[in-house]
Amino acid sequence: MDHEPVGSDDLEEAARVFTGVRPRLFGIAYRMLSSASEAEDLVQEVWLRWQATDRSAVLNPAAFLATTTTRLAINALQSARRRRETYIGPWLPEPVDTSADPYLGAERGAALEFAALLLMEKLTPNERAAYVLREAFDYPYAQIADILRSTEPAVRQLVSRARKHMAEERRTPVSPAAQRELLTTFIAAARSGDLAALERLLAADATNIADGNGRIRVSRRPVVGAQRVVKYLSALNWFWAGVEVEWATTNGQTSAVLRQNGSVYGLLTVTASSDGIDQLLWLVNPEKNAAASVA
Repeated sequence: MDHEPVGSDDLEEAARVFTGVRPRLFGIAYRMLSSASEAEDLVQEVWLRWQATDRSAVLNPAAFLATTTTRLAINALQSARRRRETYIGPWLPEPVDTSADPYLGAERGAALEFAALLLMEKLTPNERAAYVLREAFDYPYAQIADILRSTEPAVRQLVSRARKHMAEERRTPVSPAAQRELLTTFIAAARSGDLAALERLLAADATNIADGNGRIRVSRRPVVGAQRVVKYLSALNWFWAGVEVEWATTNGQTSAVLRQNGSVYGLLTVTASSDGIDQLLWLVNPEKNAAASVA
């Protein structure tokens, strides 16, 4: 017997269901991959699979789509890590615009800030998936176990290990308002060349990291220690001539969009604790500037 063609009404319903959960699917994929562009590609793949699925057999479409997204993201993360081995210089997450959706489809804004994304790079793919689903999206352990083809006790262990790792390495971040204030003050001091003011803003073990993937005049090694960072920044004093600064909300925090001659050069943000600025993050790989370009 020939199969009847899928009716347009059925496809419209499929699109309606998918659109309703799309922000959540993107939020899962982004937290897993730390890349807005890769997350968009993955969510598009989930949509194609959803179209080809026998949807009449799917009891819970939202759970099915979240499961598909997570499993694809685990596979994609493994291949992405292999690709990053050939990256030139430090690799940083690709920023994502959170001005419209501060939580990116999640119950909470967890696992979204740059500091958290960088720490999650050290988790195994399954630890990362369990942590993201639990901390940001509040999935029950039993559902995470289904998604990961695991058991509930094993998933509790994954989440526990991930939480422990994140807590051991991460300092308590300052409020979003304080983070913006530190970034604003830092840029003013860097522009004016006030080295003493710069050093006061930095934690003793502050790190300067620039992600340019080989871009000319971009440092290919992190600079560690407040005094070394200030010395490095003093040598970059020429950079600020003619740079225009605009503000953007990326990953739930404030970033500075840096423009030279009207074009986006890159994006600068900071992570900070009560000790001051922990990390200066320069995102100047042109392929990662999409979030800056829309500012």
